[in-house]
Amino acid sequence: MSSSAPSPAARLRGFRRPTWLSDPKVLRTEVLAGLVVALALIPEAISFSIIAGVDPAIGLFASFTMAVTIAAVGGRPAMISAATGAVALVIAPLNREHGFGHLVAAVILAGVVQIVLGALGVAKLMRFVPRSVMVGFVNSLAILIFMAQVPELTGVPWPVYPLIAAGLALMVFFPKVTSVVPAPLVSIVILTVITVAAGIAVPTVGDKGELPSSLPVPGLPDVPFTMDTLTTVAPYALAMALVGLMESLMTAKLVDDITDTHSSKTRESVGQGVANIVTGFFGGMGGCAMIGQTMINVRVSGARTRLSTFLAGAFLMVLCVVFGPVVSDIPMAALVAVMVMVSVGTFDWHSVAPKTLKRMPAGEITVMVVTVVCVVATHNLAIGVVVGSLTATVVFAKRVAHLAEVTAVPDPGGASVVYRVTGELFFASSNDLVGRFRYATDPAKVVVDLSAAHIWDASSVAALDAVEAKYAQRGKSVEIIGLNESSARLHRALSGELTGGS
Repeated sequence: MSSSAPSPAARLRGFRRPTWLSDPKVLRTEVLAGLVVALALIPEAISFSIIAGVDPAIGLFASFTMAVTIAAVGGRPAMISAATGAVALVIAPLNREHGFGHLVAAVILAGVVQIVLGALGVAKLMRFVPRSVMVGFVNSLAILIFMAQVPELTGVPWPVYPLIAAGLALMVFFPKVTSVVPAPLVSIVILTVITVAAGIAVPTVGDKGELPSSLPVPGLPDVPFTMDTLTTVAPYALAMALVGLMESLMTAKLVDDITDTHSSKTRESVGQGVANIVTGFFGGMGGCAMIGQTMINVRVSGARTRLSTFLAGAFLMVLCVVFGPVVSDIPMAALVAVMVMVSVGTFDWHSVAPKTLKRMPAGEITVMVVTVVCVVATHNLAIGVVVGSLTATVVFAKRVAHLAEVTAVPDPGGASVVYRVTGELFFASSNDLVGRFRYATDPAKVVVDLSAAHIWDASSVAALDAVEAKYAQRGKSVEIIGLNESSARLHRALSGELTGGS
């Protein structure tokens, strides 16, 4: 008797082998890309740890677990997820006010929120975030990263300043020589060699905390499992979840455009949640996709598969565990220089160029400025994006409110009049619709032609009902014609049902 179950050979034939298993060139590209990204991740992970107010090991652990996990569960191959400045800025106040245990709990809860939001299809909502809000989001992130460096520039030995200047110069000019090795890494290596060889006494990474000497181990957050803890961490977890998803989905869209491939944004949203839960249980600070490191991996190194993402995390931990004492000697001035360059590179300078501002509509500029001001004032990227999006909605509604036109065409015989309505009818544009008709002087028969209009909401139906009622009070009849299918359906369902009368 034959069985309908597929044979092992058939199942193997259905398995799609990764390209790096069959193509040595692809394998070499992915391995080298992972190594370059790992080297570039070390200084940034440490810097973001300092922004969050935790030991460097915490950021490094987070970068390791995020990269390794997202390589398996993420929706965008070759995208790098690790500890990021955006997440660090969100959770820094929680760590400062309540301690590290609450931070870890917030990371785990943020992961749960991201999974729920991903399953609910939140990725589709990104299409409603206007470009001006996106630009404001990026610019405010750059400003906050720069502001976070100010404490490292005050009350420090004078050699810190020439070291920062030298680091900036190296990162500006070294890429003109070669882009094989990341310029931030070259700057850090050279400045570390100079300070150690010359015995220059400046603050170092080791002064901020010890680097890991072993792999992270899983555990529960050291917090009381009470409702008070939940209410304390929930706002930060929600903010982290939203910020992480926004930055990750923005980065995924960017990689889609570069590689001319499609990725699953829903899977990426859920994957970010899984990665943050894993990171939290391993004592990491959480994270999301990194635009800079992803560009190194995809655009500079040419990686296209999940292998490079996995190796970036694996190589990162090897470098820390094996070369930890060397990393401890890195001067803080080198990391400050790196973060200043990250800030400068993140800021969208084209958006504030005089030529751009002259051509940009005033409403778009207002939305961008509101987003930046809210983020900088609250140090919360999610609040800025929400307020910016609401502002954009108001600006849009005000702009299109006057797009609905009403034109009267009297009948030569004087027996009727046709009002032709053109445009989109919704709560903003329909508010002044009632005042566009001549109720007292119009003839007994009035025709409202909506063939060039579209009804979007109940406010528009209510406005049309009010027009009919005003004519009816004067003993005149109104006929509405030209409704398209969806407008007619909405009008039939709501007409006469929106007032309190029986």
